[in-house]
Amino acid sequence: MTNEDAFGGDYTKLTGRQKKLFELRLKRNEARKDNQTEILAEKKRQEAPQESRGISKQKWIEDKKKTLGKLLDANGLDLSKAYMLYTQEAAEVKYKKWDKKPAPFGWDVFNQKSLYNAYKKRTKNIPVNADDYTKMKETDPEFYRDGSSLQYGKAPKLPEENIDKMVQELEGRDQKRKAFSRRRRFHEEKDVDSINDRNEHFNKKIERAFGKYTVEIKNNLERGTALPD
Repeated sequence: MTNEDAFGGDYTKLTGRQKKLFELRLKRNEARKDNQTEILAEKKRQEAPQESRGISKQKWIEDKKKTLGKLLDANGLDLSKAYMLYTQEAAEVKYKKWDKKPAPFGWDVFNQKSLYNAYKKRTKNIPVNADDYTKMKETDPEFYRDGSSLQYGKAPKLPEENIDKMVQELEGRDQKRKAFSRRRRFHEEKDVDSINDRNEHFNKKIERAFGKYTVEIKNNLERGTALPD
């Protein structure tokens, strides 16, 4: 569209100043139109439904089911025998993922299953001698005694070697417990007010309990105004 068409009259009769003003108005209207177009386009982009992670996962599951269905049809199997398509390595990895469970948290640490797993972990450090076990069964007719047995509750005679193994396991566990320490953050810019870790921990407790009451005394000591002239 030319300036004459936009003006709707005789464009040549306008003065130079009027022509300049008319061209500026045309540019302003064109810029306003472009801005409105861009605003609508941006609004459409923002309101467009984006594919979320859940939809992508659902699509992936559907594609996997289709692929599995084709493999089952090609091998003449039904869905209940889909495990026959997995190799030994793939099946082991899959079953390990199923068996893997999160670590116990909170009160679950003290339930029966967690205690049993801890017991199995500790017994790995104490090897069992199958020959000694067999001899104990042969010498004791009531090795597997029940509640009605007169020998119930009586401790069997154990070899000194087994007792020494148990003592070594308990001592090793105690040493591990003493050596365990949670790493604490160290601040180099902090003022040193302790002689060792134990004293530092004690000072922190004192600061939590009485720090708000001793702030003024500390400030006076640092400024040197706490002592008399």
